[in-house]
This record gives sequence, C-alpha cells and structure tokens, in this order.
Amino acid sequence: MLDYRLYKGQGTEYIVLLHGIGGSSNIFYKQLKPFLKKYNIVAINMPGHGKSPDIDSYKGKFSFDSIVREILTTLDHLSIRKAHFVGVSLGTIIVHHLLQTQPGRVRSAVLGGAITKLNLFAKSLIKFAWLIRNFIPFMWLYRILAWILMPRGNHKSSRKFFIQEAYKMKRKNFLAWYPLAGDVKTTYSNVQENSRNVPKLYISGAEDHMFVRDLAEDLHGDESSELVILERCGHVCNIDKAEKFNELSLEFMDKHQVKKANIS
Repeated sequence: MLDYRLYKGQGTEYIVLLHGIGGSSNIFYKQLKPFLKKYNIVAINMPGHGKSPDIDSYKGKFSFDSIVREILTTLDHLSIRKAHFVGVSLGTIIVHHLLQTQPGRVRSAVLGGAITKLNLFAKSLIKFAWLIRNFIPFMWLYRILAWILMPRGNHKSSRKFFIQEAYKMKRKNFLAWYPLAGDVKTTYSNVQENSRNVPKLYISGAEDHMFVRDLAEDLHGDESSELVILERCGHVCNIDKAEKFNELSLEFMDKHQVKKANIS
C-alpha cells in the first residue's frame, strides 16, 4: 500500500494529489487549506517517496502501469471510485497514464507544470546525469537538475523545497525512476482520444522553459483541455503562484463537480 494522508474537508468529493520526482505530498502545503474548504483530499506519496515502499520491493518491472495500479489500489482501499486529480511535474505524467488506461476513475484533472514529452535538451540532460550517476552523490545530481529546471530568483522557494524533500529520498529509489524517462512521450500519446470526456485544466509557468512550449503545441485542438500560462512563474506553479493556482483549480473543479455529480 502506498503511503498516503487522508484529509476530511467540507465536501463529499475527493481530490487526489500527486507530486513530482524527489518530492513528496508535502509539496501541496499551499493547497491543503483552500482545497479542504470544499473537498476531501488524498495526498499520495509515489513509490520510493515518503513512507511508500521502496521500488525494489515491487515484483516485476517497475513501470507507469504498476504506479497507476498502486494508486488505484489505494483509492479502492478508501472506497473512492472517482475523484478529481491534481498532479504537478511527474504527477502530471502519472495522471496522463491514468487518463489513457482508466479515464473512468477521473472526474476532472488539474495538471501543473505538465510534461507531455522531453525535448532534445531534456533528453541529453537525463542521459548525461545517468552516465555520471556513479561518480557523484545523487543529491549533487538532484541539485544540478533543480537549478536547471528552476533557475530564476523567483523560483527560489520551489527549488529550495524540492531539494529539501529530496534529502529524504534513498539514492536507489531516485535512480530507479530514471529508466521511465524514455516512456514519458507514450504516456500522453492517446490521452486526447481516450479521455475526451474528462475535463482537463493545464496550468504552467511562462518560465517553465523545459516543457511549456511542447505542451502548448501538444494541446492544440484538444477540446477537452484548457491551458493557462502564468507570467513570472516557473515549473512548480503551485508554489510559485499558489494563490492563482488555487483559484483556477477550485473554479475548474467546482464547475465539473456540478456537471458530473448526477451521472457518476
């Protein structure tokens, strides 16, 4: 069973929070209070994060399929059939895979700092990091990646938080996520086709230089998706622009809670 925290709020529906690599559910600390005014929350720690099982404890190949299966097992344990999902960074990749394979479990999706593919620079960076992984401490590697991903002064809080959370992660778990990088593009390949009835809100920062351009191109023509780009905001938009992120997310989920509550 994955490590999770269940928060009872002022509502009947649930929001499932999915964090990024090296982080934890703590990254949503600025969302808890406003979200709980209208919803219950399940904050899940991915495999190898928080108190969730180490990745090498799973039988068989570690994959996006196995991750989604573990998340749904957790929700089944809590008797939650359908929920709103809020993912950030890596969490958006997991939500995309869920939308491809089990769209009926998703009432709506909010995707912050979404990743639909890796550009040439990102692929080269990941390949280089993998080549030098045995020669430097993994936290050095994580710090370098964090600075490249969130380089500006106004990204400082996000960068600091991600590095702080990564110290709690075991090296073997961090490195076990690397082989999945090659599958990132496939997690989005059929999202538009398989989840056309699931409303999706994408919130990204204008300064998310690694991913926002490809995201905008990939979403072109997707009638079930909305894209909001926040100025002076980096990759981790739920921290950089928390107030706006919360406002947009709640307005979106409220709208689709009302629309779908009677047919789900």
